[in-house]
Amino acid sequence: VTWQNGGHSLESIKASIGARKPDFDAYIDPQKQYADVVIQVLPTELIPGDNEGTILRVKMVMKEGVEYFNPVYLFDEGSTISWIPCGRKLTCSYPGIKFFYGPDIYYDNEVSVLEMDGQFDRLDELIYVESHLSNISTKFYGEITQQMLKHSDFPGSNNGTGLFQTIVGLKIRDL
Repeated sequence: VTWQNGGHSLESIKASIGARKPDFDAYIDPQKQYADVVIQVLPTELIPGDNEGTILRVKMVMKEGVEYFNPVYLFDEGSTISWIPCGRKLTCSYPGIKFFYGPDIYYDNEVSVLEMDGQFDRLDELIYVESHLSNISTKFYGEITQQMLKHSDFPGSNNGTGLFQTIVGLKIRDL
């Protein structure tokens, strides 16, 4: 298996990450508590016991009360929502897509968490998901979908890593 078309085996990727873990633990990980936004890439919960790592669950953890930064929310700000958008307006092959939004505590800070587990089959249908997100700092309807389609060949463009990086990029314009 070559990981994400990069030509590397999953084993070589894991070994490379493992070799850098001591530096990560010492210098990078402690900084998360000070960040306004953290994107966490985690194993899927859609496939029990999945060891492939091809389907990802991605969380965007957004600190509340930050000047010039309003956390993104799904449907209703401050609520706790679990949403499976697959059906008539969003094509989802196995194992599907699941979104979660809600308040949480992260390093003693109040945060909002937006999570996506799964991947998009058709990026042009992302507009359906985008239309249910608020505080996304777009300048026009469909801007996130347009950006994702424009960069559809980028790694993560069909999952939460690309979606949340795009949203964070747009939100930087507000600062």
